Amino acid sequence: MPVTDRHIAVWNNCLRIIENNIDPRKFNTWFKPIKPVSLEGSTLTIEVPSDFFREYLEDVFLDLIKRTLSRAIGADAKLCYLIHTVRSEAPMVFPAANGNTPVNPTTTINTRIPSGNMNPFVVPGCQRVRINSRLNPVYCFANMVEGECNKMGITAGISISDAPGKTAFNPLFIFGGPGLGKTHLAQAIGIQIKEKYPELVALYVTGNEFKTQYMDAAQGNHLVDFMAYYMKIDVLIVDDIQDLLGQGSQNAFFNVFNHLHQSGKQLIFTSDRAPVDLQNFEARMLSRFKWGLSVELSRPDYETRLEMLRSRAFREGVAIGEDVLVFLASRIKSNFRELEGTLNSLLAHATLCHRDLTVELAEDITGKIVSENVSEISIDTIVDTVCEYFNITRELLESSTRKRQIAQARQIAMYECRALIPNCSLSTIGSRIGGKDHATVLYACSTVQDLMSTDKVFRQWVTDIENMLTVSVEN
Repeated sequence: MPVTDRHIAVWNNCLRIIENNIDPRKFNTWFKPIKPVSLEGSTLTIEVPSDFFREYLEDVFLDLIKRTLSRAIGADAKLCYLIHTVRSEAPMVFPAANGNTPVNPTTTINTRIPSGNMNPFVVPGCQRVRINSRLNPVYCFANMVEGECNKMGITAGISISDAPGKTAFNPLFIFGGPGLGKTHLAQAIGIQIKEKYPELVALYVTGNEFKTQYMDAAQGNHLVDFMAYYMKIDVLIVDDIQDLLGQGSQNAFFNVFNHLHQSGKQLIFTSDRAPVDLQNFEARMLSRFKWGLSVELSRPDYETRLEMLRSRAFREGVAIGEDVLVFLASRIKSNFRELEGTLNSLLAHATLCHRDLTVELAEDITGKIVSENVSEISIDTIVDTVCEYFNITRELLESSTRKRQIAQARQIAMYECRALIPNCSLSTIGSRIGGKDHATVLYACSTVQDLMSTDKVFRQWVTDIENMLTVSVEN
């Protein structure tokens, strides 16, 4: 065996040992992406996609990795990491109809004896209150389709379900555009926790509901009961956290967050934007959102969309031709909600109008839901257009060079991505354009805005590029 291939053979031997000792899903997610780089003496260097990836390996699998390396290399084995940022698709789920309905029982929790005043949280005269977790049994893991685009989210969710409040994923912050499955993923975690730990108190609430409850409690002089109620929760799921506005409600939530987190309780939040993009939130609250794991949900790829349609048709007990499913998966690309809505419309028309489920009917239905001229702007489209305008290569634009024209072209590309692509986070833009972080993108957008207001030539550049993008979309 050539010396240069020895590190590959050693790592493959390690993988065979590890594969026999952990769950296959976790092996595929956390060990298959690793690449062996070199073996010098007893030190093995491996390449991992991100620093978070490395932290998770050491938090969860460190003992297993140590034992495996000792067997493969020797007692003095050492491991080094090479962090290499790569493009990755964020996890994604879909809200589907009921195919699996786990039990969602009410839970009894202890609370204080309230005052004589009525309030919506505690029954007067009782020391115990029975609450429903408000989790929808439809949104369970069994009703999710797993693909390359959502492995990270599912794996993180299952890890949380196994040990709520005891993993590095606390809080779990799930963000992404509408219809991508944020609520489904958050509730699936809560449902599985309830199945494994029925004694734990889980509660699903929206950010707007929390704010309204706080306002009602403040007006009715029930804030003590309000805070006591939330501080008894073991698994708190807050959907659409971006709606939790107002200094009073945020201050109350800040105290609830601190109490639950310090008590080892699990916190799960969803939002339509990344933590760094949230507006009107105090810095202390934003910093806490970033303590655990932030998971971005993006658009599903073709294979995942097709598998979702197959799964939904199977659960509905409807025979739909593969050609129809392929057509729908190819035509509807925006999100799972629109894809599912189109399928529901197709089934309704076929049933009520006594028509066969054909591609022709699918074309007719989708033509009324999805514009025929839809041509969406992507990050790649914007980057290619900027490169064409400035007559530079994509490699040069995404490089680390600080030459003025190249740097300004890069900043314009980042600015246009944020301006023209809905629900595209700063971190996503940065990772796709040169592997930059969200702070760099934020600085680039601010710089472009300043230059547009002071530099006539620069403003014309931006206008020309936007016109080019408009023409490309229309064509």
